[in-house]
Amino acid sequence: MSDSFSSHQPWPVIMLTGANGQVGFELTRSLQGLGRVVALDRNALNIGDADRVRAIIRDVKPALIINAAAYTAVDRAETDELHAHLANGVAPGTIAEEARRLGALVIHYSTDYVFDGTSAQPYREGDEPKPLNVYGRTKLAGERAVAAANGAHLILRTSWVYSVMGRNFLLTMLRLARERRDEIRVVADQVGAPTWSGTIAALTSHIVARYIADPDADRWGSLSGIYHLSAAGEASWFDFATAIFDATNCKGIAVRPISSSEYPTPARRPLNSRLCNDKLASTFGLRAPAWREALARCLHDRDRAMG
Repeated sequence: MSDSFSSHQPWPVIMLTGANGQVGFELTRSLQGLGRVVALDRNALNIGDADRVRAIIRDVKPALIINAAAYTAVDRAETDELHAHLANGVAPGTIAEEARRLGALVIHYSTDYVFDGTSAQPYREGDEPKPLNVYGRTKLAGERAVAAANGAHLILRTSWVYSVMGRNFLLTMLRLARERRDEIRVVADQVGAPTWSGTIAALTSHIVARYIADPDADRWGSLSGIYHLSAAGEASWFDFATAIFDATNCKGIAVRPISSSEYPTPARRPLNSRLCNDKLASTFGLRAPAWREALARCLHDRDRAMG
């Protein structure tokens, strides 16, 4: 990789997959000014098609690839393992291999679901992954494929992602509130950190800015690896639901805490999804805000957009 992009192109190309997803949508905004962003949604690039992935990367010739595309339907993956594996397990490796050929950095997102949740402490990057479900296994396979490509890469594990678009817990709770259900039963024995997609995009863009300013191959090779990136603090799904209703002034809704066994799902979830973010802070000086603070910002942005 060249120490400067000026000898090849005055404006570095940043290729973004999954541009219409929760994180990808926010990235299309936060990456402005850092380079020429080639934002590809699923219609433009189905990452399950390895030949198409390779062809587009070779045509675009990006200096940096951010892979925000994934198969995220956790329960559906239990009966659709092939497509989950192609998107989450195979595609990241294909992207990373092509990036290495170009000398480009890859930023790839993974998940707390690579862990089984039996630890009493927040998980660190070096803790042994033991996924409980197909989604977690395919995401772990993707992590390993990115690392095996032996190029410069950052794998950012996050947790409990939500936004004002797509399918997520926040929007589900807001829908239930509109339907005026008197009581909503929410799991209270799974603990993690609800993480706004806007937070993920903002912190990712800070890292991208550093790379654009100094794309030295040796430096980024030494920084390659896994980093945890989730909101500060912790909450159960019950806590998160209660905070959503409080923040949106939903009246007359009783939220009842239940156990995971009372709400069985096709895919098992870890009881402890807490991630330790110290490595991200010590390496890049970045810390995500507290989850309640980020939720307030997310809802403020939603209200402003709605006028």
